Amino acid sequence: MELSDTLLCLFSSEINHRNGSYTIEIPEREVELGDLEPDRSYRIALVPQARTHPDSDTDGNEESAQATAKSSPPVAEGDHRTVEIETIGEQGDGIARVERGYVVIVPDTDPHERVEIEITSVTDTVAFADVVERYEDHE
Repeated sequence: MELSDTLLCLFSSEINHRNGSYTIEIPEREVELGDLEPDRSYRIALVPQARTHPDSDTDGNEESAQATAKSSPPVAEGDHRTVEIETIGEQGDGIARVERGYVVIVPDTDPHERVEIEITSVTDTVAFADVVERYEDHE
């Protein structure tokens, strides 16, 4: 799937029915760390969640597979990714995001720098990575 260069954030959410309307909750971190601001209008694209593979260990239980997909980090130790550093955190490290808006902390990087990283540590909410390669300005 091709993503627009103007993409501000990416996360998973459920569509909820409330008082005759359908709503999507935006995680608070997307407003705190991202480019979103309350009381502004944005274009939203909805992408269906991938179906589980029949050989998965959920025994065909789609609800269980969805819960696992939502709760498990989208990266693992040793993974390599190419990311763009979005901003610098309070400790001076670069912050990038991957699938579902999952945060990856990358030391010794600058905002808007494009780098290949190797994931070195993973938690439920954040991963840490080292730079493997720096790319020239890609604009």
